[in-house]
Amino acid sequence: ASKATGFPIAKVATKISLGYNLNELSNEITEGAIPASFEPTIDYIVVKIPRFAFDKFPEVTSILSTQMKSIGEVMGIGKTFQEALQKAIRSLEIGANGLLSITTLKGQGQDQDNVTDSLLHQKLVIPNEHRIFYIAEAFCRGWQIEKIYTLTGIDPWFLNQIKEIADLENLLRSQQGISLSKDELLFLKQKGFSDKQLAQILKIHEKEIYFKRRNYNLSPVYKRIDSCAAEFPSKTSYMYSCYEHLCEANPSSKKKIVILGSGPNRIGQGIEFDYCCVHASLAVRELGYESIMINCNPETVSTDYDSSDRLYFEPLTLEDTREILKIEVPNGILAQFGGQTSLLLSRDLNLEGFNILGTQPEDIHKAEDRIEFKKILDKLNLRQPENKIITSLQEALNFGEQVGYPLILRSSYVIGGKGFAKINSQKNLIDYFQNHNLKENKILIEKFIIDAIEVDLDAIADGEDLAICGILEQNESAGIHSGDSISMFPSRTLSADVTSKLIEYSYLIASELRVKGFLNLQFIIKDNDIFVLEANPRASRTIPFISKATGIPFTKIATKVILGQTLKEQKIPLINKPSLFFLKIPIFSFDKLPYSNKSLGIEMKSTGEVMTVGSNFEEAASKGKLFTSFENKINENIKINNVYSLQEI
Repeated sequence: ASKATGFPIAKVATKISLGYNLNELSNEITEGAIPASFEPTIDYIVVKIPRFAFDKFPEVTSILSTQMKSIGEVMGIGKTFQEALQKAIRSLEIGANGLLSITTLKGQGQDQDNVTDSLLHQKLVIPNEHRIFYIAEAFCRGWQIEKIYTLTGIDPWFLNQIKEIADLENLLRSQQGISLSKDELLFLKQKGFSDKQLAQILKIHEKEIYFKRRNYNLSPVYKRIDSCAAEFPSKTSYMYSCYEHLCEANPSSKKKIVILGSGPNRIGQGIEFDYCCVHASLAVRELGYESIMINCNPETVSTDYDSSDRLYFEPLTLEDTREILKIEVPNGILAQFGGQTSLLLSRDLNLEGFNILGTQPEDIHKAEDRIEFKKILDKLNLRQPENKIITSLQEALNFGEQVGYPLILRSSYVIGGKGFAKINSQKNLIDYFQNHNLKENKILIEKFIIDAIEVDLDAIADGEDLAICGILEQNESAGIHSGDSISMFPSRTLSADVTSKLIEYSYLIASELRVKGFLNLQFIIKDNDIFVLEANPRASRTIPFISKATGIPFTKIATKVILGQTLKEQKIPLINKPSLFFLKIPIFSFDKLPYSNKSLGIEMKSTGEVMTVGSNFEEAASKGKLFTSFENKINENIKINNVYSLQEI
């Protein structure tokens, strides 16, 4: 509600609880022009949509009921309900670039379901995460509002809004090529249609829509959220886009840096990355730059209007971000702090000619792409688990026969282990290939190393020196995603020789990838042999943890490195260790997802974490039990590397 209105509800409520009256407090967003007793008034529409994670739990029904199942949310702001709805949908990052019929949506490189009328009827009656797309499908098939209202119970006003969008999709599908006039394209943009969404419907490339829009000189303008419907001036730069005439952005001529946010919270990418975005903004301001945040998540601190100098509450897509950059013309873009969302977006922005700061997109590609990263490790003579790039099931079967099972399949450009699979047998491998529409032509398949220790290492590189932020040992055996494992900082079992080699390997990889800023590395260790799993040239989910354990603001340090200050100039120690013992303990939400598979594996399932501290492992672990009751949440079959079982803890 605060993000929707611009009214600082929590701050005002706190001051009231301390004895103030509403008329004694000013509304900060108008800098005192109106008192807090002025009820928020808005001249735009806001839509909030939940984000689900059923893809992580395929055995769980996606039926929605009185038990909450969402793990995050997004918000869209527009001049009309349809515009705000479509902006929110494309902010979800679920492969939908707006409200489309389920047939069109699933036809875009995804598994194509045969949506019969019977199945469509069922999807409308039973609430589910994709029901709005099925409603659009029903309208595209000519079903009437009265029938859909009877099946769904959704108010006819909303159904009529969806029907108008579906009718436009039907109309566009009948178009031959792209013959849209300026007025027609403007009308569609005011309805919230994105360039990519229009391209999907018309079956053409997104750039064709973009170039046509540019030729027509059609670009969004930016309005300010002021909590008073523009009745009083707002000096706070909190903006959203729409297709009108008057632009209120008023960009400054100062040196400025854009920070790309992380979008909706989800398993694998949550508030850890928002922490990094906020600290990056603080560092940018400390260095005298104007900080500009782009994000669409109302749950985060980064979308507070005072966390940055300027906030654009917009979807993190190429189209929406590019339009902001054209208005602001920043000195550079920080993409290391928003997780996989900002990294993927930076690649597209770089191709558009925008200045990505820090590690360059071509070097990010070398780390993110499994094939390219394998080449780098081979060049550096660093070991990986025995692996091979395969292009077919037969090649996979041959590899399995050669090295034995279990095996691991690894995808590129993912976070949270999404798209990974552990293969335990030949039958398992055949079933996997039959049940998955593999989008990549080339896949990395590797031998799974049993009873190994997994290690996370976070570092900052400035092109000359490498500062080790922290080395975390995972409590569970390798094969359990690091986000689902209890992490120990400092490590308990790593020898000085192994630690020294980890640092040496990190320096080699950082140098080869020309890292400037953060680097997260994952290793597994078996009988003192070190194997490199992957490198992530970005902030990681462990950065907030190690920053709080050491008391060192690593995100600020990394931001200043990217903007030109070396580690030596900042007087940062090259190896950092905490003085006490810290545990990062995952939190799971299995109780919210009935019949979910509680066994942990290579794909992340935890939805949060807690941090405990003690003078030793035992003390920190005992607090972990009190805080989380994690003995009930972690699969009892997991092999524990420590002397202590969960029951003993």
